[in-house]
Amino acid sequence: WALYDAMPEHLRVAVLLGAFAGLRVAETSALRVADVDFIRGVVTPAQQWPAEPLKTDGSSAPIPVPRELTLMLSASVKRWPGEHLVTDGAGGKAGPWVIDRAVRDAKAALAADELALPEKFSFHDLRHYLASLLIASGADIKTVQARLRHASARTTLDTYGHLWPDADESTRSAIGVVIAERMDSSGGTADELRTV
Repeated sequence: WALYDAMPEHLRVAVLLGAFAGLRVAETSALRVADVDFIRGVVTPAQQWPAEPLKTDGSSAPIPVPRELTLMLSASVKRWPGEHLVTDGAGGKAGPWVIDRAVRDAKAALAADELALPEKFSFHDLRHYLASLLIASGADIKTVQARLRHASARTTLDTYGHLWPDADESTRSAIGVVIAERMDSSGGTADELRTV
């Protein structure tokens, strides 16, 4: 949110699309108002800047977004109308370099306010933020793959596998539940179950 607040107001929508829809900067720049179903809460990228095909076949997958985000996107369109969601503030297109420069400027302003982002932080890190947010909330590999529109789960695992919780504790818990159920049903104790 600090980055969002530090961005020029007409470009804040770009941060929302990166952080909560997982769009790449070229997809963000090229996203048209017509590519968003504000009623159903679906963002469907159709091209990347300037009007090129998307990075992969899977990049055009619909992205479900919450009502709160569609309301914020809609408010931005109302305030800065144009064919594209991200505008130059006067209804014209805002290319990827405009967004990247604004992110760099916002990052510098945050550093001056002692709210430093990592030195190599870029717009693409907003996709990483989304992935980590989904993983922390318990999303499985296939869900994260779908939201990031990766061609394969392997790409998702290779990039974000380290963010999933350690399986040791979850396997202990799964086994513990089965043993506890047995102890409860038999009225036994752990010592009595040792003979199993």
